[in-house]
Amino acid sequence: MAITPQWKDELRARITLSTLVQRSVKLTRAGREWKGCCPFHEEKTPSFYVNDQKQFYHCFGCGAHGDAISWMVDQQGLQFMDAVKELAGMAGMEVPAPDPVMAKKAEARASLIDVTEAAQKFFVTSLAGPSGGAAREYLQRRGFSPQVMAEFGFGWAPEDRQALPKALSQFSEDMLEAAGMRASNEQGERYDRFRGRVMLPIQDARGRVIAFGGRILDKREGVAKYLNSPDTDLFDKGRTLYNLHRAAPAARQSGRVVVVEGYMDVIALANAGIADAVAPLGTALTEMQLELLWRMVEVPVLCFDGDAAGQRAAMRAITRALPMLAPMRSLNIVRLPAGLDPDDLIKAQGKSAMERLLETPSSLIDTLWEFERDAQPLTTPEAKAGLKARLMAHVDTIADPEIKALYRRELSDRFSAFAYPPRPPKPAFQPGQHGPWKGGPPQVQGLSDGARVQLSGMMAGGQQQGLLSAVLAGFLRHPDQIARHAEALSVLARANPKNAALIESLFELAETLDSRAATAICNAQGQPAPPADIRYAFLDEGNDPGAACEELAEAVSLLVERPALEAALAATIARFESDPEGSFAEQTRLRAQLMAVEERLKAFGRRKAGAAATGDDTA
Repeated sequence: MAITPQWKDELRARITLSTLVQRSVKLTRAGREWKGCCPFHEEKTPSFYVNDQKQFYHCFGCGAHGDAISWMVDQQGLQFMDAVKELAGMAGMEVPAPDPVMAKKAEARASLIDVTEAAQKFFVTSLAGPSGGAAREYLQRRGFSPQVMAEFGFGWAPEDRQALPKALSQFSEDMLEAAGMRASNEQGERYDRFRGRVMLPIQDARGRVIAFGGRILDKREGVAKYLNSPDTDLFDKGRTLYNLHRAAPAARQSGRVVVVEGYMDVIALANAGIADAVAPLGTALTEMQLELLWRMVEVPVLCFDGDAAGQRAAMRAITRALPMLAPMRSLNIVRLPAGLDPDDLIKAQGKSAMERLLETPSSLIDTLWEFERDAQPLTTPEAKAGLKARLMAHVDTIADPEIKALYRRELSDRFSAFAYPPRPPKPAFQPGQHGPWKGGPPQVQGLSDGARVQLSGMMAGGQQQGLLSAVLAGFLRHPDQIARHAEALSVLARANPKNAALIESLFELAETLDSRAATAICNAQGQPAPPADIRYAFLDEGNDPGAACEELAEAVSLLVERPALEAALAATIARFESDPEGSFAEQTRLRAQLMAVEERLKAFGRRKAGAAATGDDTA
């Protein structure tokens, strides 16, 4: 049996790293961590930290970084298996017997790292040599400091198709190809994959070179601007983040990690002093890369170009992240000015401009809402309905039920405010439109304080309140209808603050309960059954469900008309008080509409009363 990653994780979990380190290093508490003077280099001010929760140590002075196993190897001088055996003894674990096949694979992998490390040294030497002159001029034009160039390991791949076999003759052709350094054409001829490119090493979380990225100096027809190593036994582009080994310790200090689109953007930020940046490697962010980001911080910042391609990249990342959202785990989004990448922005406006953007990102839900809202013109009811359908399709992908319910409510509220804005009051009467009213306002139209109170309360009396109570009880009995009337319920909640809490709870309950049960919500929440003397069709168990739901829809329609009419009436009253010559026709129309709604309410109530008297359950 091989020593699997799962077994090593269990071993680390059983070892308290700070206790292990304190055998040879004096540590003191520093919040949730331990700190002390680094044992790997001489220092007077402590820069060495141990984090038991995350199971690693890190020195901000020399960059030493590792876990319990690497501590035993690097500080105690043990071989890997000896370190594992000693730690297993401390943890009371049995060391698995070696698997010859897995041991051979591990040996081959280690050999491939020898290849990539040797190739990196060759590329660095080539950059400093005669063939690297154009590359050096290019890097100087980009403004990269010598320190940054050395830190990120810039190199140069000569134009020679056979440069690597000659420079790395200690490795076979098969090993060079297995490490991604060589490729073959259809005729079986092998050649260097990277030629005439500025080279950058791609490193794993431990800082070992596992792959390369190369950039051409000038645009050439039919030649890719950037070229990365293919996937190998060392390198999986979907599981690797460029610069992770440097950004992780920097992120612990800043509490932030910034994701940019490419490795040249990472280096431009580092050149400006922003060290907590990483980048995917030629692909959209994958689930594994998101997990790596969330291990560092709760809310990574994704930074995209401000053009259409950047917008699409942001939405791809959001779409990938939505199913994985969890409490205290989300994304923030920064969009750069159109036409600028991080390097352009910093050169044009300075590091402070970039920092300001990073300090004021948009949330994931804000970006999702703005993208879908602006995706197409929303000039028709059908287009607006399409917006809501797209938003709810995104919500449906969220796995966490609580976050899913919260996103549904938040996006529904935004949609309602956008699609159903308050109607503006009609403009006041302008002289000359239909001739001014002669004399003071007629008594039949003039509203005294008493009349105003009477009209304002007209729709809020016992008839209205009784119907509202019945409608709420109806939704408790027919929870499958809540989604159908979601917008109307939002209007009712705003117009009836006393009932807002219950109305809002309907949305939550509809998310989580089995609405197929006739009284699922009532029973699940312990709500009292509707009163026996309420005989609306939607409250009677013996009625046809289709007819009951249609009567419930009619009742909702009656209730929703009231806020709009009352608002219009209030605006008219205000105008009549300040403008006695206001529109007589407008007042008459509003009064007629109010009376019509009142008659419909009375008729609805008479149907209920008649059904109760006759025992007719179909009313």
